[in-house]
Amino acid sequence: MSARAGIGIVLLIAGLVLLFFGVQSTGAFGEKVVHEVTGRYTDDTMMYLVGGGIVAALGVVMLVVGRK
Repeated sequence: MSARAGIGIVLLIAGLVLLFFGVQSTGAFGEKVVHEVTGRYTDDTMMYLVGGGIVAALGVVMLVVGRK
């Protein structure tokens, strides 16, 4: 396994963990109240969701590009 593939796996796992925490926080009572009142999630929850998606996508790209 190349170093690029190893980094890709680490990024993919880190992104999935961030996404997991983001999805878990959307179900919290306080988050649901804020979502009902404002129509959007808090900045912290959005950072988990967006950041996790970007990091996971970058990990997948590194895995695919790392194959030769």
